[in-house]
Amino acid sequence: MYDEAYWNKRYASDDYLYGTEPNSFLAEQYRFLSGPILSLSEGEGRNAVFLASHGLEVVCVDVSAVALEKAKKLAKSRGVEIATMVCDLETFEPEEAHYGSVVSISAHLPSKVRNRLYPLLERSLRPAGTIILEAHSENQLSRDRGGPRDLDMLMTVDKLRREFPNCEPVLLREIEREVSEGEGHTGMASVVQFIARKDA
Repeated sequence: MYDEAYWNKRYASDDYLYGTEPNSFLAEQYRFLSGPILSLSEGEGRNAVFLASHGLEVVCVDVSAVALEKAKKLAKSRGVEIATMVCDLETFEPEEAHYGSVVSISAHLPSKVRNRLYPLLERSLRPAGTIILEAHSENQLSRDRGGPRDLDMLMTVDKLRREFPNCEPVLLREIEREVSEGEGHTGMASVVQFIARKDA
């Protein structure tokens, strides 16, 4: 996992590394969500601003203060408000039974961090709360770009089933899809997509 200095440098440009439009999977499925929403590794705000534009309250967390400043700037330009919190997901502890939904788009984490964080995410959801997640799958390693180069940080259907035992999948699949999300995410990608509801 890369540290704060790495991501601050990655996001230092005035341009938006992953563009300003939302992840297409999230844009297709956001009607499953209710606020307040916790958005993990939100970066420069493209997903949070999209959700806020649909009247949803969003709390963005990211290790990069530089990225979250750009997120606030993007929100202001679109006439919406988002809340931001600089934090490392390795130590982050979300508030219990507070969120209607958790969004995790390309928040690639090593299993050591997931094993601590994911139970806390389940706990942070209200009854019948929703998780939406998209991440590169292990098959992405066969491609020359996109996603981390560490198998442990890439996802599978089985990993998600195992790591969110208290959430019932609404959708859980691995697919190949074309991604066009700024300079940072472009081209064909192998991804796992997951929508699940916490037990009521």
